[in-house]
Amino acid sequence: MNRVYMDANATTPLAPEVFAAMRPWFTEQFGNASSIHFYGQRARAAVERAREQVARLLGCRPAEVVFTSGGTEGDNLALTGVLKPGDHLITSSIEHHAVLLTAERLRDRGIEVTFLPVDASGVIDPEDVRRAVRPNTRLISIMMANNEIGTLQPVAEIGAIAQEADVYFHTDAVQAVGKVPIDVKSIGCDLLSISGHKFHGPQGTGALYIRRGTHPEPLIFGGPQERQQRAGTENLPGIVGLGHAAEMAQAFVAGDGPARLAALRDRLEHGVLTQVDEVGVYCGGSRRVPNTTDLWFDHLEGEALVIALDLKGLALSGGSACMSGASESSHVLTAMGVVPERARASLRFSLDTSATEDDVDFALALVPAAVSHLRELSPVYKRSATREQAAAGSST
Repeated sequence: MNRVYMDANATTPLAPEVFAAMRPWFTEQFGNASSIHFYGQRARAAVERAREQVARLLGCRPAEVVFTSGGTEGDNLALTGVLKPGDHLITSSIEHHAVLLTAERLRDRGIEVTFLPVDASGVIDPEDVRRAVRPNTRLISIMMANNEIGTLQPVAEIGAIAQEADVYFHTDAVQAVGKVPIDVKSIGCDLLSISGHKFHGPQGTGALYIRRGTHPEPLIFGGPQERQQRAGTENLPGIVGLGHAAEMAQAFVAGDGPARLAALRDRLEHGVLTQVDEVGVYCGGSRRVPNTTDLWFDHLEGEALVIALDLKGLALSGGSACMSGASESSHVLTAMGVVPERARASLRFSLDTSATEDDVDFALALVPAAVSHLRELSPVYKRSATREQAAAGSST
């Protein structure tokens, strides 16, 4: 069976070039980067080389890069490391749960939290951020790109507001890195988190940019690794792989990669909209990462459509992979005012950087038929069709 993967926002395959770069560090080039002998110093050089590669991707100094286990740890470190009881945090209602659940836990520990709303465009209004600032505001945390609907947030405007108010600004850039250019100076952020497996790096790796002069309290205590920001022996092969993936991502966004992906996404959207009735695109008029589209298909359950398409060889998701299996509607779509029935009828297509026109054609050959079949089985759709037929008959 032919299989096509359109769930890159959940994870991406490890690039062969990244695996080749990692392979020696599992076996013959082992070493603890904290050791002063030959093996240790060779490992230290590899770690620092990867730090330089990540720094070039983000537009920062190598000394401002701290390696983590991924986006979740980076988000947790950014929030818990900066905030103390009595402080005020501003974030949004559409953040990844790594930020939302951390904010809720911090609220239980005496930190005031403001969750900003969004409208149907799926974008935060910078003026809402400005109005939410208080004398005790210490941190603003707004994601750069949303993992479900793909909207790009006005992080540079928000960074300017944070600088004017003299408060820290963190952005979760997990879904932006490798898809759009990132420059921490242009954004004006103090903290920025990324995850390697979202841009063809290894799972379980990531980094947190920490601007010079910013000193979050560590989450993990022990040795002096990562400039005492994250204790523990470095994941040497993973860090090497993350660095190589960062180098590849930088080349991709600097070339025609994003434009090519956006053209494929737009072709997919147009094909679905022209072949399927009662379907729509969330935030189609907003700035989005080039690989992501979230569509609703009325009168069916999105999870059933995911399963039906998977059986035919097309992999995608109903939203965030981190919440797969959850019975509630997407918190992102709920925050946008989408009714639960439509939110549960939504599917996210997120193209990998290797996506082709043939992949899009494969999806367009499967989706209309799968939607039609599931709607035929839906009692809600049958009742709606019966009412429409009756109304048409009475008008003649």
